[in-house]
Amino acid sequence: MSKLLIYSLIMFCGVVVSAFSQILLKKSAQKHYASVIKEYLNPLVIIAYGMFFGCTLISVVAMKVVPLSMSPIIEATSYIITPLLSFLILGERATKKQLAGMAVIVAGILIFVM
Repeated sequence: MSKLLIYSLIMFCGVVVSAFSQILLKKSAQKHYASVIKEYLNPLVIIAYGMFFGCTLISVVAMKVVPLSMSPIIEATSYIITPLLSFLILGERATKKQLAGMAVIVAGILIFVM
Protein backbone atom coordinates (compact mmCIF):
# COMPACT_ATOMS: atom_id res chain seq x y z
CA MET A 1 0.00 0.00 0.00
CA SER A 2 1.34 3.41 -0.89
CA LYS A 3 2.13 6.05 1.69
CA LEU A 4 -0.39 8.42 0.07
CA LEU A 5 -3.19 5.87 0.35
CA ILE A 6 -2.39 5.13 4.00
CA TYR A 7 -2.38 8.80 4.96
CA SER A 8 -5.52 9.46 2.91
CA LEU A 9 -7.27 6.67 4.83
CA ILE A 10 -5.99 8.12 8.10
CA MET A 11 -7.42 11.50 7.10
CA PHE A 12 -10.72 9.87 6.14
CA CYS A 13 -10.87 8.09 9.51
CA GLY A 14 -10.42 11.50 11.11
CA VAL A 15 -13.39 12.77 9.13
CA VAL A 16 -15.53 9.84 10.31
CA VAL A 17 -14.52 10.37 13.94
CA SER A 18 -15.26 14.09 13.59
CA ALA A 19 -18.73 13.32 12.22
CA PHE A 20 -19.35 10.96 15.13
CA SER A 21 -18.29 13.64 17.60
CA GLN A 22 -20.83 16.01 16.04
CA ILE A 23 -23.50 13.40 16.74
CA LEU A 24 -22.34 13.23 20.38
CA LEU A 25 -22.65 17.01 20.66
CA LYS A 26 -26.16 16.89 19.22
CA LYS A 27 -27.17 14.14 21.69
CA SER A 28 -25.81 16.28 24.50
CA ALA A 29 -27.66 19.37 23.24
CA GLN A 30 -30.96 17.47 23.28
CA LYS A 31 -30.75 16.95 27.04
CA HIS A 32 -31.77 19.50 29.65
CA TYR A 33 -29.28 20.41 32.35
CA ALA A 34 -29.67 22.04 35.74
CA SER A 35 -26.99 24.66 35.05
CA VAL A 36 -24.95 26.12 32.22
CA ILE A 37 -21.79 24.62 33.67
CA LYS A 38 -23.29 21.12 33.65
CA GLU A 39 -24.40 21.72 30.07
CA TYR A 40 -20.82 22.27 28.90
CA LEU A 41 -18.93 20.10 31.38
CA ASN A 42 -20.69 16.79 30.87
CA PRO A 43 -19.00 13.62 29.62
CA LEU A 44 -20.54 13.72 26.11
CA VAL A 45 -19.34 17.26 25.43
CA ILE A 46 -15.87 16.65 26.84
CA ILE A 47 -15.46 13.43 24.85
CA ALA A 48 -16.76 15.09 21.66
CA TYR A 49 -14.37 18.03 21.92
CA GLY A 50 -11.53 15.63 22.71
CA MET A 51 -12.41 13.74 19.54
CA PHE A 52 -12.41 17.02 17.56
CA PHE A 53 -8.96 17.82 18.93
CA GLY A 54 -7.72 14.35 17.97
CA CYS A 55 -9.16 14.73 14.47
CA THR A 56 -7.35 18.03 14.07
CA LEU A 57 -4.08 16.38 15.01
CA ILE A 58 -4.78 13.51 12.61
CA SER A 59 -5.46 15.98 9.79
CA VAL A 60 -2.24 17.88 10.46
CA VAL A 61 -0.21 14.67 10.41
CA ALA A 62 -1.98 13.39 7.27
CA MET A 63 -1.47 16.68 5.42
CA LYS A 64 2.27 16.12 5.56
CA VAL A 65 1.74 13.46 2.89
CA VAL A 66 -1.71 14.10 1.36
CA PRO A 67 -1.57 16.80 -1.34
CA LEU A 68 -3.35 20.03 -0.49
CA SER A 69 -5.51 19.63 -3.60
CA MET A 70 -6.82 16.30 -2.30
CA SER A 71 -7.58 17.18 1.32
CA PRO A 72 -10.75 19.27 0.65
CA ILE A 73 -12.22 16.28 -1.19
CA ILE A 74 -11.61 14.01 1.78
CA GLU A 75 -12.96 16.65 4.17
CA ALA A 76 -16.07 17.16 1.99
CA THR A 77 -17.13 13.60 2.69
CA SER A 78 -18.07 14.76 6.18
CA TYR A 79 -21.15 16.42 4.65
CA ILE A 80 -22.30 12.96 3.61
CA ILE A 81 -21.09 10.96 6.62
CA THR A 82 -22.62 13.25 9.26
CA PRO A 83 -26.22 13.01 7.94
CA LEU A 84 -25.76 9.26 7.47
CA LEU A 85 -24.65 8.83 11.09
CA SER A 86 -27.44 11.17 12.16
CA PHE A 87 -29.92 8.87 10.44
CA LEU A 88 -28.39 5.69 11.87
CA ILE A 89 -27.88 6.92 15.44
CA LEU A 90 -30.49 9.63 15.97
CA GLY A 91 -33.11 8.47 13.48
CA GLU A 92 -33.16 11.86 11.73
CA ARG A 93 -34.35 11.96 8.15
CA ALA A 94 -32.73 14.18 5.54
CA THR A 95 -34.86 16.72 3.69
CA LYS A 96 -35.05 16.86 -0.09
CA LYS A 97 -32.78 19.91 -0.08
CA GLN A 98 -30.22 18.10 2.04
CA LEU A 99 -30.31 15.06 -0.25
CA ALA A 100 -29.89 17.32 -3.27
CA GLY A 101 -26.93 19.02 -1.57
CA MET A 102 -25.33 15.66 -0.82
CA ALA A 103 -25.82 14.64 -4.45
CA VAL A 104 -24.06 17.82 -5.59
CA ILE A 105 -21.17 17.09 -3.19
CA VAL A 106 -20.85 13.52 -4.49
CA ALA A 107 -20.96 14.80 -8.08
CA GLY A 108 -18.25 17.35 -7.27
CA ILE A 109 -16.06 14.67 -5.71
CA LEU A 110 -16.52 12.41 -8.73
CA ILE A 111 -15.75 15.23 -11.16
CA PHE A 112 -12.60 16.10 -9.22
CA VAL A 113 -11.44 12.49 -9.12
CA MET A 114 -11.93 12.02 -12.86
